[in-house]
Amino acid sequence: MVAITFIDHAGTARQVEAEPGSTLMRAARDNGIPGVVAECGGMAACATCHVFVEAACLPFTGDMGEDEDALLDFADDRAPNSRLSCQIAITPELDGMTVTTPEHQG
Repeated sequence: MVAITFIDHAGTARQVEAEPGSTLMRAARDNGIPGVVAECGGMAACATCHVFVEAACLPFTGDMGEDEDALLDFADDRAPNSRLSCQIAITPELDGMTVTTPEHQG
């Protein structure tokens, strides 16, 4: 299992265990993480699973595709470390990663 810490916009941290091969979005939903709405269920058809990935782990999250980049244009508070959590595969390299959820999804 891979340990991931989610921090909400108010600063509350929640650590979860994620299954390698799953996605960051699924780990959030399966563990009731507030702030990850995931309206499309991980189909990369919305931007409601937007997260901010800590800079040190960003290189281990895989390349951002054009579709993800376009969807993030609709996300509130897009930043250089913004990603859609449905597009991040859980790998052992992400063990200990911290991500922050935005105040609003959309």
